[in-house]
Amino acid sequence: MRSLALFAALAALSLSPLPAEAAGAVPTKVGQCVATKIKEIATRLEGVADSGSLVVYANGIVGESYDTIAQITKARVGDKITLCLTSLPKNCPPGDDRGKFYSAVDLRTHGKWNLPDAEHMCGGA
Repeated sequence: MRSLALFAALAALSLSPLPAEAAGAVPTKVGQCVATKIKEIATRLEGVADSGSLVVYANGIVGESYDTIAQITKARVGDKITLCLTSLPKNCPPGDDRGKFYSAVDLRTHGKWNLPDAEHMCGGA
């Protein structure tokens, strides 16, 4: 149920304009959203079909999954995205900040996804 509420909130955010100064910025606080675009869409492992999804946003954030995300396969490079930071990792070793989760709404397709910024959480492999 929590994810349904989150996606409902993201859908509402996608309908309201973001400040121009947010374009290309990186969200740093949970609940903060920014406008960005898709820079690259690929499989998680380069050249390996069915290895999962990888999306790179114009602001430098990467999202990846071991699963193939149908909504990402429908997206295109250049699509405008509302990207929100949904969670931060806790108790991480110094310098290891992997494990942030971001929710995205593709403003062209209205597709939504929630991905971590790395294959492994902080402190992992």
